[in-house]
Amino acid sequence: MSTTSPSKVTKATTAATPEAAASPVPKASFDWIPIALVALLVLAAFPLIGSPTSWLTLTVAGLAMGMIIFIIASGLTLVFGLMDVLNFGHGVFIALGAYLATSVLGGMADWTASDVLWRNLTAVFAAMLVAMVLASAVGWAFERVLVRPVYGQHLKQILITMGGMIIGEELIKAIWGATPIPIEMPQALRGVITVAIGNDTAAVEKFRLLATLIGAGVLLAMLFTLNRTKLGLLIRAGVQDREMVESLGYRIRRLFVGVFVAGSALAGLGGALWGIYQHGVTPQIGAHVNVLIFIVIIIGGLGSTLGCLVGALLVGLMANYTGFLAPKVAMFSNIGLMVAILLWRPQGLYPVANR
Repeated sequence: MSTTSPSKVTKATTAATPEAAASPVPKASFDWIPIALVALLVLAAFPLIGSPTSWLTLTVAGLAMGMIIFIIASGLTLVFGLMDVLNFGHGVFIALGAYLATSVLGGMADWTASDVLWRNLTAVFAAMLVAMVLASAVGWAFERVLVRPVYGQHLKQILITMGGMIIGEELIKAIWGATPIPIEMPQALRGVITVAIGNDTAAVEKFRLLATLIGAGVLLAMLFTLNRTKLGLLIRAGVQDREMVESLGYRIRRLFVGVFVAGSALAGLGGALWGIYQHGVTPQIGAHVNVLIFIVIIIGGLGSTLGCLVGALLVGLMANYTGFLAPKVAMFSNIGLMVAILLWRPQGLYPVANR
C-alpha cells in the first residue's frame, strides 16, 4: 500500500489552488478627497481675499476655531457612534466648562496678570482641568438620570436631553447670574505674533496659536487611544458592531458610560477654550455652539472621528473667510456648506457603517 507524505499533500493542494495561496486580503484604500477639500478651500480663498497677510491671519483664526469645535464635537460624535444617542444637551457641558474657566481664571488673577508666560499657562491649564473634571462628573449624572432610561428611543432622547440643557442653563443662571461675564485674556497671551510676508506683516493672535496646539494634542491623544490601545479597539468595534462586542463578553454598558463621561470632559475643555476665545461667556453659550457642533458631525459623518476633524476645520475656515468677504451671509455660510456636502455625499464625508 502506497502512502503520501503530508508535505506532498500540502504541495499538491497549494499547486491546485495557486490563486487562493497567492491572493492577499485586499485593503481598503483611504479616501483623501475630504482632506483635500480643506486644502482646496484654503487655496480658493487666497485670490478672493487678495492680501497674503489677511489670508494668513484668517486661515490661522479658522484653524484655531476649527480645532476648538473639534474638541467639543469629538466627544459627541463618539457618543452617537457607540451609544446611538442623540444628545442635544451637550451644550450644557460646554457652558459649564466656560463658566468654570471664568471662575478659575478670576480666582487666579495674580497669575493671569503676570507677564511671565508659564504663570499664564498654569492658570489656563488649571481652568481647563477644573472644567474637564466637573463637566465629566455632571456628564456621569446626566447619563445615569436622563439618558439611560431612553436608550434606543431617538425622539425621547432629543426631548429629554434638550430639557436637561434648559435646566442646566437655569442652574448656571442661578449660580453665576444671567448677565454676560467678560474674560480677561492672560497678560502674556494677549497681542499678536507678526509674520513677515514680503514687504508686509501678518498678525496672528497668540491665544489662537495656543488653541490650535491644544486641539492638535487632543487629536493625537484620541488617535493613539482609538488606534493603539485595547480600549480604543473596543470603542471602534462597538461603533461598527455593538452586538459582536457584547458577544465577546465585554460589558458594553460600562464602555457606554466611559465614553459619555469622556465626551462630557471634552465638551468642558472645549467650552473653557471657547469662552476665552470669545472673551466672555453667557448662559446661552452652549446652545449657540450646539448648532455648529451638529453641523460638524453631520458634515463629517455621524460617528466618524476623522470626519469630525475635517468637518470642524471646514466650518472654522468657512466662518472666518465669509465673515471677512461677505459679513451679511457669514451666519448662513456653514449651513450652505452642509447642504452642499450632503448633496455630494448624503451620509457625510466619512460615513460609519450602519449609521
